[in-house]
Amino acid sequence: MAVDRSVEDPVQPVAAAGKQAENPSAIHDEVLVAEAKHGADKEHQMSLWTALKLYPKAIGWSMLLSSTLIMEGYDLALLGSLYASPVFKQKYGELGSDGKYAVSAAWQSGLSNGARAGEIFGLILAGWAADRYGYRNTTIASLILLCGFIFVLFFAPNVKVLVVGEILCGMPWGAFQSVTPAYASEVAPVVLRPYLTTWCNMCWVIGQFFAAAVNKGSVNRTDVWAYRIPFGVQWVWPIPILAGLVFAPESPWWHVRHGNKEAAKKALLRLTSRNQPDFNADETIAMIEHTNELEKNLREGVGFRDCFKGIDLRRTEIVVMVWLVQTLGGQNLMGYFAYFLTQAGMDPGNSFSLSMGNSALGIVGTAGSWFLMSRVGRRTIHFSGLCAQCTLLIIVGSLSFATSNASVWVIGALLIVFTFVYDFTVGPVTYSLVSELSSTRLKAKTIVLARAAYNASNIFVNVMTNYQLSKTAWNWGARAAFFWAGSCFLSAIWVYFRLPEPKGRTYAELDILFEHRVSARKFAKTEIDPYTHALTGKDRIVVKEKDLE
Repeated sequence: MAVDRSVEDPVQPVAAAGKQAENPSAIHDEVLVAEAKHGADKEHQMSLWTALKLYPKAIGWSMLLSSTLIMEGYDLALLGSLYASPVFKQKYGELGSDGKYAVSAAWQSGLSNGARAGEIFGLILAGWAADRYGYRNTTIASLILLCGFIFVLFFAPNVKVLVVGEILCGMPWGAFQSVTPAYASEVAPVVLRPYLTTWCNMCWVIGQFFAAAVNKGSVNRTDVWAYRIPFGVQWVWPIPILAGLVFAPESPWWHVRHGNKEAAKKALLRLTSRNQPDFNADETIAMIEHTNELEKNLREGVGFRDCFKGIDLRRTEIVVMVWLVQTLGGQNLMGYFAYFLTQAGMDPGNSFSLSMGNSALGIVGTAGSWFLMSRVGRRTIHFSGLCAQCTLLIIVGSLSFATSNASVWVIGALLIVFTFVYDFTVGPVTYSLVSELSSTRLKAKTIVLARAAYNASNIFVNVMTNYQLSKTAWNWGARAAFFWAGSCFLSAIWVYFRLPEPKGRTYAELDILFEHRVSARKFAKTEIDPYTHALTGKDRIVVKEKDLE
């Protein structure tokens, strides 16, 4: 194994506050520490082009696994669009006093929240399964279940069975939500991490685009296929993804956490290109081992309760809130885009056309965020995006007082701009943040807790949105934007004071920064070497060996 003997006196990394690890372990091995440092240094120095040449297989496998989110994005956008379909409303809705069919706000909430409830259960189950059986096997099992559950949606004779179908499908969707960002963040080096994690958001947007396109193609049908075709299209995704994942490697980090170094190295070699002279697999595995041992010394267990102990409580708070900000920033209006516009007076055909344009611009926005994240910090992007969203929501709410038909089109245009801003900033960067700010040993469970909180909040948000927009309830129309502008503003305040900057950090560096309780606003300016214990920044802090005793 390649070791640079010029490294002077590698020392034991920081143990938990006020104590040292009692037993010798891999973290005390000077050779391992030296190799780990070399591996970390190479990751810091690695250019994007070098990473693309070295990790093309990791990119491909990560993108394939993340594509499972296309299905969730498709269905959740599909429901919001189907509420504007005349045939769907006649099949699953009720005849109103105005002589028109409509799905009541209560059943709309039941359908949307049924999927969310199923996702929460699926998330909790996946958090346990991913740690025990791996990301790959958990995803394969979820895909098989989904293939069967889609039958319930396709043949649902009434709205009650449709709700059951949404609950069942929500369980594998929940598994996809937790597994995909965790896998993406573990199979790639630091320079590729933001691209692969934000690809999760791209898959969501692609799903929304397909939902709008399928609805656009079937909206003029007058038979049951107006809604059965959109439901049936969901069978297109699982089978090819399943066929590919059978051959996918597991995360090397997962193997190291289970004490199988040889399997970790084999997985890493399957994720990288051969014949790369500057790449040393042993150094990368040593870096993973070092980080794993460091985290074992900083915390005691890997259960759900450990996410709320010590410094991990702060990390859990941040990851949970980052995902909650998505629901509190008005993003829910995007899922009801077509319905929102029809309620504002637009023709259903035109609303579906604008919905397609809305999703297409979201794809462009997510792709643009990759350029932005290579130059600007995640914290800056997130905060700026929320400020822009708040401004747009205030303008949309103000236009609700206009009565001309032109104002409806302006509202539609502003919602498209809102989608672009969201998918250029808050949407994609969220996946990068939740993957990077949780510890590696608690990553799966922290993401599960965060996403479960997100889905629980979505139940409340969906009920609110349905009642705000439904003519049979509060009938706020575009004035609902004022409500979400307020929650968006409060979210921006939290981001400013609590969200740290993880850009360019290895997991070991983030562990030390959190352990020393560096404030969120100082994360970017503080330099840390997890191999020498030095923490520097505007206010220099040096952690000496005697301080650890």
